[in-house]
Amino acid sequence: MSATPGTVDPPPAAPPADPGGGAARRGGALPRTGSARRRGALSLPGSWGALLLACVSFTPSLLPRSGLAQGVVAGISAALGYGLGVLLAAVWRGLADRGARVPRPRSWRVFGVAAALLGTAALVLGRRWQDELRALMGADGEDLWRYLLAVPVGLLVFAVLLGVARLVRGAARAVARLLARWIGARAARTLGGLAVAGLVVLLITGSGADALRAAVDRSFALADGTTADGVRRPDSGLRSGGPGSLIAWDTLGREGRTIVAGGPSAEEIAAFTGTAATEPIRVYAGLASAGDTPARAQLAVDDLERAGGFTRARLAVATTTGRGWLDAGSLSAFEYIAGGDSALVSMQYSHVPSGISYLVDQSRARAAGRELFDAVYQRWTALPPEARPELFVLGESLGSFGAEAAFSGESDLRNRVTGALFVGAPNFNALHTEFRDDRDAGSREVEPVYRGGRTVRFSTDVTTGAPPAGVPWDGARVLYLQHPSDPIVWWSPSLLLTRPDWLEEERGRDVLPATTWLPLVTFWQVTLDMPFSLDVPEGHGHRYTRESVDAWALLLRPADWTPEQADRLRDLIRR
Repeated sequence: MSATPGTVDPPPAAPPADPGGGAARRGGALPRTGSARRRGALSLPGSWGALLLACVSFTPSLLPRSGLAQGVVAGISAALGYGLGVLLAAVWRGLADRGARVPRPRSWRVFGVAAALLGTAALVLGRRWQDELRALMGADGEDLWRYLLAVPVGLLVFAVLLGVARLVRGAARAVARLLARWIGARAARTLGGLAVAGLVVLLITGSGADALRAAVDRSFALADGTTADGVRRPDSGLRSGGPGSLIAWDTLGREGRTIVAGGPSAEEIAAFTGTAATEPIRVYAGLASAGDTPARAQLAVDDLERAGGFTRARLAVATTTGRGWLDAGSLSAFEYIAGGDSALVSMQYSHVPSGISYLVDQSRARAAGRELFDAVYQRWTALPPEARPELFVLGESLGSFGAEAAFSGESDLRNRVTGALFVGAPNFNALHTEFRDDRDAGSREVEPVYRGGRTVRFSTDVTTGAPPAGVPWDGARVLYLQHPSDPIVWWSPSLLLTRPDWLEEERGRDVLPATTWLPLVTFWQVTLDMPFSLDVPEGHGHRYTRESVDAWALLLRPADWTPEQADRLRDLIRR
């Protein structure tokens, strides 16, 4: 009934809305968010971020990229850009205290036009930069249709990564709705996100990584039991696996069998030097040769002593890459320049290639390099000083990481070896990092000068020498070879957010001036360069074989060495 004649009572007020999740706080379900927006619809701010980062991913990095590789880089960059766009939009809405709005059709049309224009410009400029980089390295060109694969591949990679991200987000929301039956909405969202994030981390770094590591190791162990075509058991007692060897042929592994069966003969060395030569000694212990790393190292040294390795003029201790590989050209160059009066000792520590070994076998690489050198050095120091061979250390790529582990610094190297050759050293190597970061003022990161070059020197093109030019290099010589275009040398997680010195300074000899640093993008460009670091001409990327001749000539210091001899030896090794 009306309180006043002629009026009608207003309807009862509706209960207040519950935007803050009161129902959830009382034990109800967590409100579903985003259901008003079309499921699967793209965020406009996220799309702008994806477009911009995808376009800048076409800028050049260290190596020429195929259309397939460019598509992967563009897709990853687009996914990162999308996430950044969504994040920035959320932060802006929080500051402005307003909710999300559905974009108008006109906004999407503007985006579509911009995407067409910017995408075309990126494709055209990217193609030009790739052609310039290939010309700089003397690499073959790429067909246009192959280059255009970057577009569909990039879209596919972006879609997959976005799908995975949404799957993870959906899982977090499902866990949050479950938790919201017992706790408040905000706490449920937080705990749900943390629970799913923790599960993902566990799968990547914990039990999932262990299972993957075991599966990969089993897979490559099968290949390690095979023998490469044309490789035969040596009939010389100067090789592991040969007559009288303490190491059985079938325990050497695929790479070990290739190493001990290869290399120049005494006759081939004599034909090159024009003087009498002896057959080089090669000793190698495989994973199956002994039960653990110390035992393999001792077995290798015992076999080296049996073969007469400590009576040779020069002895090289080589640390392999992950699966046991050594550069055949570098080993041959060492033996040719030494006139065959040489011995080499090495051992295997893993079944898997370097790229995977870096992730799962770093401790094995360090232990192998340290144990083998220490075992050799202990036997070497027991000899009279006048009877000791010159002692050298060799490591390429991940092998340099292991080889460095035997030494504490420059003084230790200077006191214990005649020379060391570290080739294509990864950015994370401890000594490499120390020498590079503590370089003399005024020298560049790409070719640093350390303490005036008295012991340690770097060269980006050893055919022209190792700076500083004209400065005597007495005593022990430690030489690092590193190409400006080698992604193995320059890759680092810090590329995500920090500009490196090598992109602040004048670019290296085989890097385009247009190469620059871009947050997030450069990291993925260099990361995707690494798998293709060998698919370039010699003298670029991670290919150093032809430079091993000049490198060993600098370290061994042969008498009357001439450029003509170097050219002849390069031709021999190339064949």
